[in-house]
Amino acid sequence: MLKQKGIDTVLLEKADGAGTSWLNHYDRLHLHTVRWLSGLPGFPIPRGFGKWVARDDVHRYLQAYAEHHRLGVRLRTEVLGLDRQDNRWLLKTRGQPLSARWVVIATGFNRDPFLPNWEGRDGFTGELLHSSRYRSPRPYAGRKVLVVGTGNSGAEIAVDLVEGGAQTVWLSVRTPPNILRRDVGGFPSQVLGILMRSLPVGVVDRMTATAQRLTVGDLRPYGLGRPPRGMYRRLVEDGIIPILDVGLIEAVKQRRVAVVGAVTRFEGADVVLKDGQRLRPDAVIAATGFRRGLEPLVGGLGVLRPNGVPQVLGATTHPHAPDLFFIGYSNPLGGNLRELGIDSKRIAREVARRRARAMAPAAA
Repeated sequence: MLKQKGIDTVLLEKADGAGTSWLNHYDRLHLHTVRWLSGLPGFPIPRGFGKWVARDDVHRYLQAYAEHHRLGVRLRTEVLGLDRQDNRWLLKTRGQPLSARWVVIATGFNRDPFLPNWEGRDGFTGELLHSSRYRSPRPYAGRKVLVVGTGNSGAEIAVDLVEGGAQTVWLSVRTPPNILRRDVGGFPSQVLGILMRSLPVGVVDRMTATAQRLTVGDLRPYGLGRPPRGMYRRLVEDGIIPILDVGLIEAVKQRRVAVVGAVTRFEGADVVLKDGQRLRPDAVIAATGFRRGLEPLVGGLGVLRPNGVPQVLGATTHPHAPDLFFIGYSNPLGGNLRELGIDSKRIAREVARRRARAMAPAAA
């Protein structure tokens, strides 16, 4: 978008290729948003990638996108921090520092894995790993596995383990999640999210509660209680999106995935739950989320909320950090990739506007 407006652009990438971070996800991952609403501006995702695009195809698409637009990505370049200097930004790297008038930070929503510091965690005699290290169910065939966390990753990993032959799969739930079918009768839930985005929170919550009741049913007999807050309210207040189901509902109803309470501590080979129940899993997979990891970059600029998320996003900049933009740090109902496309256009227009204003001759 910036190049199309004649603005010289340098794209810095820590990895050795565009989109390489997608290969760090588990093997069965597919987008939960439909192909035709997930492409970035100016280059649609190929139809041959199917309705729900697979992990490896997302990687191929991003590489092709960079080549198509001739982005000239500067690879293996890690930005360590930013400083404001003479109305410009100084970017510290492991090599020569770089200077730019405008900076757009797009390091991603899921950057640093978060593993809770459970009591006794380090003394656990089984296998403990964050979901970012999980790839496939093969190492867990015939084993007992506890998955902690009911975001989309935790839900999908639990299903993957069941289908991959794990002996027992428990799913630890702290707060009952909102669950929607990924699509109903071929109609993607993403489209519903786009259509409802402008409606009041209470209206959306009532509509989605009805949708959950009709398409998901009552999961309380299977240990999964009703969410304490509506789907949209939880998104607005906590930034937590609903589970878009790819098999968890049926696995729970068939009791192939056993829902259990929150983890409180580890004791040797045991995991102790909030209700006092003890489990003895061979492995614990913590699908406990990520942190944005922006503190080393901009922590001293006063632009982050206490939870590490930027205070302003998109085409708006913070008064403490003029000409510094953030993109990709929200969890919209309409899908993150779609939102990236929308925000990238807005940021490009705003940068072009600021450049034109800076270049305009001063009034006599």
